[in-house]
Amino acid sequence: MDRLRPAEPPWPVAADVAAREAAGWVPVPFHSFVLKVHSRCDLACQYCYMYRSHDMSWRGQPRTMTPDTLDRTAGRIAEHLAAHGVREAGVVLHGGEPLLAGEAAVGRTVSVLRAAVGPDVRLHLSLQTNGVRLTERWLDLCATHGIRVSVSLDGDRAAHDRHRRGADGRGSHARVTAALRRLAEGPHRELFAGLLCTIDLRNDPVRCYEHLLTYRPPAVDFLLPQGNWRTPPPGLAPGRPGTPYADWLWLVFERWYGARRRETRVRLLDDMMTLLLGGTPRTEALGLAPVRYAVVETDGSLAQDDTLRTAYHGASRTGLHVRDDTFDALLRHPGVAARQWGADGLSAQCRDCRLRQVCGGGHYAHRYRPATGFANPSVYCADLSALILRVRERLAGDLDRLRGVPAEAA
Repeated sequence: MDRLRPAEPPWPVAADVAAREAAGWVPVPFHSFVLKVHSRCDLACQYCYMYRSHDMSWRGQPRTMTPDTLDRTAGRIAEHLAAHGVREAGVVLHGGEPLLAGEAAVGRTVSVLRAAVGPDVRLHLSLQTNGVRLTERWLDLCATHGIRVSVSLDGDRAAHDRHRRGADGRGSHARVTAALRRLAEGPHRELFAGLLCTIDLRNDPVRCYEHLLTYRPPAVDFLLPQGNWRTPPPGLAPGRPGTPYADWLWLVFERWYGARRRETRVRLLDDMMTLLLGGTPRTEALGLAPVRYAVVETDGSLAQDDTLRTAYHGASRTGLHVRDDTFDALLRHPGVAARQWGADGLSAQCRDCRLRQVCGGGHYAHRYRPATGFANPSVYCADLSALILRVRERLAGDLDRLRGVPAEAA
């Protein structure tokens, strides 16, 4: 058996897509594209889903996109947007660590993309970095090309350096925070998109959040560690009572929501409240909105979300390539299509759950179980349910007070 060949999970499969399309399903076009401009990293984070998961296919990826691959990718993006009349789209420059590609390569990438889509498409460009190489020169280049910057930071020095170290074991907190000061306090403050923080249950949640606030981020994204039913995340044992991640995030919620003024946006909590109040969230982290982003690897392969690497070897692969395939073909890949079907793309247990409109079944990668593929609730199901119910109760109480409803009548 070829160990490099991905095993196909029981669900979803191509037959599901064909049946759905025959019944009238029409895919929703992509409006966001994640470009892997460099496939290696200058850190060796202990929880990294790219380099420390079941999938080691990164070893066979070229380090950077060739000019020809970039040109073909830009052409495919322009083709897709034009075919569907999409006039506003986002491109995330990603890795690995995208700054390893170098200033010239990143500058050319942006120029090629803008030229391909033309003046009639508003292109939002962003870059996600660990911050280690974020110098003034890089910020000047990002300002020139209109690239917004998100930086990964897990809290104070002890919290951050526990996981986010170099291959030599040296922590990165000092270098990252120096870069953050340049970004947050310098002349290019307008480029600051936000902070990404992976939750570690050993860190005090309020202390972690307040450390992030010292950089005055426009947004904070708290990320649940990648895991699934095959490989549970730290601190979770399926079947064991307790909701440690809900408890951690609830303390952040109380501090964030109870502040006298709005200090920042917390994406997960903002989206949760929006959905509870009947609105549409800005992102696809929660809820049942169709997935609308595509990933392009450095070799031009069209891929699913990188986090699927935590499921099994080859889980993110689709067999499609910008040389031969359109983004419309990617829309019909089972793993992408199933995430456009709303409640119909969830497991039976999730479809029967009263919280499905808010939870959305949880992150797709967190649902994986070898016997049933992705037709399962999230491994974080109990935590998500507990957090949603607590937030709902808090909002309901505040709304009752605004309406003048006595507490005993609520």
